Amino acid sequence: MEYILSIDQGTTSSKAFLMAMDGSMHKGVSYEVEQFFPNPGYVEQQPEQILSSVLMAISSTLELLGSEDKVISIAITNQRETTICFDKASGKAFCNAIVWQCRRTTPICEREEFRSRESLIQNKTGLKLDPYFSATKMKWMMEENPRCKEGVQEGRLLLSTVDAYLVFQFTQGRVFASDYSNCSRTMLFDINKLEYDDELLTLFDIPRQALPKPMPSCSDYGAFDMDEKELKSLGLTDDQIKVLATIKGVSISAVAGDQAAALFGQACIEKGQSKTTYGTGCFTLLNIGMKPQMSKNGLLTSATWSFDGKTYYALEGSVFQAGSVITWLQKEMHLISKPSDCDAICNSLKDNGGVYLVPAFTGLGAPYWQPNAKGIISGITQGTTSEHFVRAGVESIAYQVAKLLECMNSETQVKLSEMKVDGGICACEFLMQFQSDITHLEVIRAASDEMTAKGVGMLAMLTIGILTSIEETKYLYASSDTYSPKMKVVDVNRLIDSYEKAVNMVVN
Repeated sequence: MEYILSIDQGTTSSKAFLMAMDGSMHKGVSYEVEQFFPNPGYVEQQPEQILSSVLMAISSTLELLGSEDKVISIAITNQRETTICFDKASGKAFCNAIVWQCRRTTPICEREEFRSRESLIQNKTGLKLDPYFSATKMKWMMEENPRCKEGVQEGRLLLSTVDAYLVFQFTQGRVFASDYSNCSRTMLFDINKLEYDDELLTLFDIPRQALPKPMPSCSDYGAFDMDEKELKSLGLTDDQIKVLATIKGVSISAVAGDQAAALFGQACIEKGQSKTTYGTGCFTLLNIGMKPQMSKNGLLTSATWSFDGKTYYALEGSVFQAGSVITWLQKEMHLISKPSDCDAICNSLKDNGGVYLVPAFTGLGAPYWQPNAKGIISGITQGTTSEHFVRAGVESIAYQVAKLLECMNSETQVKLSEMKVDGGICACEFLMQFQSDITHLEVIRAASDEMTAKGVGMLAMLTIGILTSIEETKYLYASSDTYSPKMKVVDVNRLIDSYEKAVNMVVN
């Protein structure tokens, strides 16, 4: 059989899948990517660990191949905004990657030279001026890191998101390119013209030659060509290197940021269709067709996939803390032993006991954009138990998503009837039902949790001609469960009003 090798480099782990031509997915071992928190609000990763974790995930997945099986194409999807600074001669990183969650560049965003250009930034990029995006991370690296400064002076500096870094490494530096969906999250990219903007490059003092070439998601990004010496330097074993040799020369046929890939994987290919991915953060995207629309309600506008000369756009709302709330409950608060405990605990309570969590651990994203916000728990009484804390944490995820959908409805005047969902914490039945209740929407859970990997794999199938049109992707989509609203509207409104009061204590 023939397969697409689909790579998903996420915030906390790297995975690889063999995607069959019928859309079925086969995964090997996933490898954790460690995060570092050197200062409050700082989030970092080691680029070499990102790369090695991807290669080990690929190796474990390729071991699933039978003697008659063959990989015919490679596809890459990735955490977006995370920024890597590295040497174009050696490919070695000058410093740790600054992860999308990192808030260290808040002071840069607060400089008058940038605050005075907020409208310009949004009109060209579709983004808010916020530490979330790559431009201020790049600027911080060049201002604060001596090695990056030296790299700029010597013309050796490359700045990129994770996708372009992987492509560069896979092709031995022959290709340094990023797709439009990743470029559109840098805050340097004009989404109307699909190119870096000279005015923004000057504003942030980013050299154009240090950035990857923008390309459509469905393109030839070169072939996998890493040699044994490179792989050994990254800590791979002889057996792993032998396995990786089997894909040498296979072309990288698609690249897309994780949320664009998930939107495509969910077959949200028509204007007005929406999906939410519940991962470390939570990301709700609404397909707005082939013309960008600037938000007036704190949402973002991004390019998604590009095929056959056409680029599609989405309105997006970003929730910074989703799965990370569950991790916090487990590892920091020690209120659960494993994520699956949440269902039983939440269902054991008749209600939330009036307890609300606003998880502004790294500020608040859409629609508030408050980088300095701090989290709170409100409504605590003598009768509050640890179970109420858990339920408040799970419910907080749904409240944040509901707010995004409210903004999207207001923005587009399109009344959604359903929302497709995917991601690891979708396994929480309580969360899915509660999400349906407070949004008054049918929530349709995908049959696979891995829609980012599936989506970029489907894009690769378009590139190499296995699929001949975007419409054909509908036949590769499959759902598992549907959740319909059960809660009375009056109760929904009461809960949302109470949560908004808690949020107002944070943002005001």
